[in-house]
Amino acid sequence: MTERFFASCPRGLEAALARELAALDASDVVAAEGGVGFAGELTLALRANLESRIASRILWRVGAAPYRDERDLHAAARSIDWPQLFRPDRTLRVDVAATQSPLASLGFATLTIKDAVCDRFRDACGVRPSVDKRQPDVRVHAHLAGREATFYLDTSGEALFKRGWRKGHEIAPLRENLAAGLLALAQWKPGDPLLDPMCGSGTIAIEAALIAAGRAPGLARSFGFQKLAWYDGPTWQRIRQAARDRAAAAPAGEVSIFASDTSAAALERTHANLAAAEIAPFVSVERSDVLSRAAPAPAGLLLANPPYGARLDDAERLAAFYPRLGDALKARFAGWRVCLFTGDLRLPRLIGLKPERRTPLWNGALECRLYTFRIVEGPMRVRSGG
Repeated sequence: MTERFFASCPRGLEAALARELAALDASDVVAAEGGVGFAGELTLALRANLESRIASRILWRVGAAPYRDERDLHAAARSIDWPQLFRPDRTLRVDVAATQSPLASLGFATLTIKDAVCDRFRDACGVRPSVDKRQPDVRVHAHLAGREATFYLDTSGEALFKRGWRKGHEIAPLRENLAAGLLALAQWKPGDPLLDPMCGSGTIAIEAALIAAGRAPGLARSFGFQKLAWYDGPTWQRIRQAARDRAAAAPAGEVSIFASDTSAAALERTHANLAAAEIAPFVSVERSDVLSRAAPAPAGLLLANPPYGARLDDAERLAAFYPRLGDALKARFAGWRVCLFTGDLRLPRLIGLKPERRTPLWNGALECRLYTFRIVEGPMRVRSGG
């Protein structure tokens, strides 16, 4: 039976996610702002959660209805047969997003939907689910677009950028699915030399290594669909085992992914994360400064997330750093493509290199750009706007 889904993603990566879902045999793939709608059987939700490198969540559409006010919204949510979708002993969270909704309060809309779900359970089972906003078993999502309410069950659980390999409570400035999206936009392919010379905790290099290893990004974690009524354990085990077999058959070969940083602590985190992700043989890690290190190959892709800060002293330091970075790239990386992802829109002007492409992206609520430069021999310093 064909079902409807919506895969959310960082803004700017919708087209890349649409291509990824189409490669997983999704049908009726339609990119929208902030994600991609698609269709397929329920087993597609299992594969998309396991295999998608760019999606943030995979939402399963379970109902939709017009509404004018909170009373209509309650009736629409209560009309869905929630007890057929998950058990009453599962804990629950409701999230609501709206676009041009006539309702005055999203908080009250959230409470209204939660009450409707619980009322349906009480009518059918005599008991209701408990609410857990921190670690719920089941997440109900509602999207209020104008006067149409659409209801989803989240098949992912924790956001999909949480691959399961990041150690401790490390706060990464670059989420894993955004890093994978940058690799897709940069058109990197396994076997091509790749360098991140400001690697931090290694997110870009690790995502590239997962691709090179043929390792599904979700192999080390659990998912929300495992708490839903239609979950079929044997089917899931077969899908996951096929992904494990594929990864086991991928030889490391000659290393073509390189990561470096000036910080010993950052490199320690990178090594720990590589080990946890089980792809350490695919990445060469060294301590070096981007301003002085040599290119690891005659040509390749340099993809990095340079530092950028909101404080005045940070901005002043970066204004001095970017021209030196441009000089280093020009001196040592002729023949390379350089892709720099940043929220500092001064970068092209300060680095003194003319980007051949500027791709708008969002890192959470922060507007960013992926600037692409082609480094060639000879003079190419310019003054360019952002």
